Amino acid sequence: MVETIILSNGTRVVMEKMDNVRSVSVGVWVNAGSEYEDEKTSGISHFLEHMLFKGTTTRDAKMIAAQMDAVGGNMNAFTAKECTCFYAKVLDEDIELAVDMLSDIMLRSTFEPEQIEREKGVICDEIYMTEDNPEDVAFDTALSKFFEGTTLERPILGTIDTVSSFCRQDFFDYMKLHYSAENMVIACAGSFDRDKLVELLEKYFSIEQRGEYHEAMEHIHSDGFRCKFVKKDIEQVHICLTFPGFSLGTKEYYALAVLSNALGGSMSSRLFQTIREEYGLAYSVYTYPTSYRSVGALSVYAGCGEKQASEVLKLMLKELDSIIDSGLDEEEFLRCKQQLKGSFILGMESTSAHMNAIGKSLLLQNKEYSQEATISGIECVTIEDVEKIIPMLFSSARFAAAIVGRVDNQCEDMQKELEKWWEKHGQAGEHLCDAEVAR
Repeated sequence: MVETIILSNGTRVVMEKMDNVRSVSVGVWVNAGSEYEDEKTSGISHFLEHMLFKGTTTRDAKMIAAQMDAVGGNMNAFTAKECTCFYAKVLDEDIELAVDMLSDIMLRSTFEPEQIEREKGVICDEIYMTEDNPEDVAFDTALSKFFEGTTLERPILGTIDTVSSFCRQDFFDYMKLHYSAENMVIACAGSFDRDKLVELLEKYFSIEQRGEYHEAMEHIHSDGFRCKFVKKDIEQVHICLTFPGFSLGTKEYYALAVLSNALGGSMSSRLFQTIREEYGLAYSVYTYPTSYRSVGALSVYAGCGEKQASEVLKLMLKELDSIIDSGLDEEEFLRCKQQLKGSFILGMESTSAHMNAIGKSLLLQNKEYSQEATISGIECVTIEDVEKIIPMLFSSARFAAAIVGRVDNQCEDMQKELEKWWEKHGQAGEHLCDAEVAR
């Protein structure tokens, strides 16, 4: 059972006790991510996430790592477009240490200048590492083109220039603006004593600064077909096509999950069976739905040899045509829905998964998470629901594509294939195609 309370300082707490486990996961969710940055502060949410592990007034960076390692626990963080999460997973007997350490880094980090300068190099290397992963480049480029003109266009890591420009005061200013009690949720799932947990949170999380809760950002898209070719001297060509999706928790969100499963979400999916099993043209091919508070996207990806790229793209578009023309058959629909339900239930068999679910739901949707409601949402999807969203995805006014690799000899042909497909299915909109030479 999920319970939500509010601490005396206004911080929301959501907790879920789980039977037959010895672990407990505690996470602090903050309504701050790349969506709330501008051109000058691009990447500061992620940089700040790093810096909170670099030392406080009571612990240096080595002590933070050593104390958590000493109890066999795990303490980490991640930054997304809409939020940042700091979390720890420990045995139930060590819950006070987890709460103490999370509160310490959140409330008493010092942001020493020498640590900031050192971490700039680390994050710049992380940016270079991402740029060296062509699959990431394809996804990031396609999503960036799809959300062009909105705050979702910005990269989570920022740029080399913005990361190199940050100073100590920037982090204090950013925390004051975003890390207020109203913009934070503490989530706890696993084995714990409810009253003791509340007592610990009241003791350690004495956040005094006040702020204004960040509502979901409004994203006004510029319609049209956008295509970007990124030239890299690598062995494979990476193709990513991005279409509109749906926001978190909507009825269409569940229908899209079923459709994505059928199209490229498993080994039995259409794209996998056609491109990999039947033709043997690609090792990796799949679909990936992305959902935010107010918008969403569906990405279709394949990585293949340079000589096979044009043929793989044609097969991807052919499978999309088949979905548009015929939808799913009943057997395929039922199989994909049951598979989605099974995967979801199996994925929730940990305290970390429950903590993530309840924390994200309260922070981003302002509602208590219910596993039963999620299962019901999947079970209630009908084949008519799936058929209804197909034109909303593939015959819409927005479509983006990114193709990464040795594309010099194929740019024109692949661009023509994409434009021909867009003219057949897409609504009126501008065509924006360009090429970029990788450094």
